[in-house]
Amino acid sequence: MGQRMKFTKMQGCGNDYVYVNGFEEKVKDESAAAVFVSDRHFGIGADGLIFIKPSEIADFQMVMYNADGSRSEMCGNGIRCVAKYVYDHGMTDKTRLSIESMGKVKHIELFVENGKVNAVKVDMGAPVLESSQVPVVSENDRVVNEEIIVGGEEYNMTCVSMGNPHCVVFIDEDVRDFDLASVGPAFEVHPRFPKKVNAEFAHVLDRSTIEMRVWERGTGETLACGTGSCATVVAAILNGLCGNDVTIRLLGGELKIYWSGHADDSVMMTGPATTVFSGEITLPEEK
Repeated sequence: MGQRMKFTKMQGCGNDYVYVNGFEEKVKDESAAAVFVSDRHFGIGADGLIFIKPSEIADFQMVMYNADGSRSEMCGNGIRCVAKYVYDHGMTDKTRLSIESMGKVKHIELFVENGKVNAVKVDMGAPVLESSQVPVVSENDRVVNEEIIVGGEEYNMTCVSMGNPHCVVFIDEDVRDFDLASVGPAFEVHPRFPKKVNAEFAHVLDRSTIEMRVWERGTGETLACGTGSCATVVAAILNGLCGNDVTIRLLGGELKIYWSGHADDSVMMTGPATTVFSGEITLPEEK
């Protein structure tokens, strides 16, 4: 029989992950566990697996795996749920936390009601715009409204890293009508993205409201993406399409994003974090 693992299923705007207390649970093959638990037919069902572990440079460390078992640098919805988990489970009594992911530290503010966290504000750090750092292949230092050919079709993209690479495309049609299932995978593996990419397709409703769908590398379409929402607002501001305070409407809910427009300033993200259920699962035996 394989190893038993305690877990908690959580979601932020429908972006759902399985969370494991890494202070207590030790899993030999975390990548394989991520693939198993993420399966929506034979596992728990999730967009990935996140371990909460000790950190030498922050209050806690988030170790995140996508549904395909690959590591991911950052997830805005995921880090909000980590913050809720550690507070709600009595691992801290702080309402201001620092959480490390892949060596980068994010600063968190918790909003508590009746002893439980119901919303979280995250300082997502300053956006990275240099092409080589996103990374995206381009002759320009920054990729803003630049043409790209994908699947024989022409698009205009703006590229931003929020700790992970994003390519934002603004479309005129309702995002619900957009053929993301076909276009998203082609963007993810396009040769202009050396580390693959998360692709956002956004429709601007007004200067303070944007609708967006996202194709996440290593996972596929998700109901929400925190870093993708931040990247979308940065891209919209760079293209003169919105103001500094924006509501992003996602399939799974809404996130509030603020960015001053100054390159060195942090992007601030506020949104919900929800516990779904807890339990134990038996991981497959290692072969």
